[in-house]
Amino acid sequence: MSRSTVVAKRYAKALYSAAVEKGITLEVEEQLKAVVEVLHFDEEVKRFILAPRISQSDKLKVLRTVLQDKLSDVVLNTVEMLVERGRTDIFADLLEAYVKIEGDALGIGDATVYSTYVLSQEEQDNVANEFSQLTKRKIRITNLVDKSLLGGLKVVIGDTLYDGSLSGKLTRLEKSFNEKHRR
Repeated sequence: MSRSTVVAKRYAKALYSAAVEKGITLEVEEQLKAVVEVLHFDEEVKRFILAPRISQSDKLKVLRTVLQDKLSDVVLNTVEMLVERGRTDIFADLLEAYVKIEGDALGIGDATVYSTYVLSQEEQDNVANEFSQLTKRKIRITNLVDKSLLGGLKVVIGDTLYDGSLSGKLTRLEKSFNEKHRR
């Protein structure tokens, strides 16, 4: 585990505790997602944050002005602290650690579902219900299209892969066939 991941987990624990005190755990998650999205995908913001010639205090003033009405105090304080300490590189790890802590505390699991097409809400609900029963947790779905699957679904929850894709089944069949012919 990298040092950044360890540091991000410490910040995530502190942030989650502060969010629990204020009763805004899910709101904090959404706000963190928005911050990560801006910092990773908005090149102008990224250049501004990483610019060595702009002082930390000037960066903080601009961030406070831009973000003050959009973020809760706990998220804004965390953003300011990380910018101040030059740790903007850990925001994605912070979000991931926060979501895990929150999920564990609230009995929520996040599933990434790979399919050959975008699943309808009804299909996502069916997958969520099925995996909720399997994992004994409420499941939130993120659906990603993967044309290489040929058909079926691949579901990733935490460190566990449930491969019900056609390509996965063919691979297992081929492996089984090869093992039988080696004997």
